[in-house]
Parts: sequence; structure tokens; C-alpha cells
Amino acid sequence: MTFDEFTAAVEQTFDQLPDPFREAIENLGITVEEYPTPEIVSKMKLRSKHELLGLYQGTPLPSRGTWYGMSPVVPDQIFLYKANIEREGGNNLEETIREVLVHEIGHYFGMSEEEIRSAGY
Repeated sequence: MTFDEFTAAVEQTFDQLPDPFREAIENLGITVEEYPTPEIVSKMKLRSKHELLGLYQGTPLPSRGTWYGMSPVVPDQIFLYKANIEREGGNNLEETIREVLVHEIGHYFGMSEEEIRSAGY
């Protein structure tokens, strides 16, 4: 899948999320990259750039106090790592994109890794 096709699949997946979830998301960017940066690999203590499928960085929704947005705020980010998702997804690439995206959106909504995994993502 080309980079543009992959990005389009991510956009389509986001657009297919249930309205209440999609409408509750604000100040969030979704970025597709081939692999995590060396800085992310080091910071997360990964063995290699091939381990990580996605990453959420930001202030989870429940942690945003009344102060949030009172001054300019850099958008939260979800990074999806194309090469790793393609390797993991095999013939079910669209399903893997959905699972990774929903997993990272779970972090945006304040869910822990345990809570997300127990929900099946």
C-alpha cells in the first residue's frame, strides 16, 4: 500500500468511528510515519523501531482542567507507524489500522493500557 493509500485508509477509518466518539475529539492530530523516530525508540526503551504500531502523545481528555485552552495549546498527536502496521496486519490491514487507531484514541479518552486491552484493542 502506498503512503497516500495508507493515509486515506486511516482517514476513512476515523470517519467510520461512531459519531459520539468522533464528535468528542478535539485538538487532536493523526500523523502517519513509516517508523517511530530514534528518540521515541530510546524514550520508550524499545528494542527496535519495529516494535511500536502507534503512539498517543498529549493531555488525555479527562486530565484537561479548566485551564486547558486558556492559552494556545499544541494539539495532541496520534502517530501510526505504517511499516509496522503493514507487517502486523498482513491480509487484514484495514482491521489492524482500525485496532491501532482505536487503541490510541482510547488513550486520548484517558484509558489505561490495561483498560484498552480488556476492551479488545
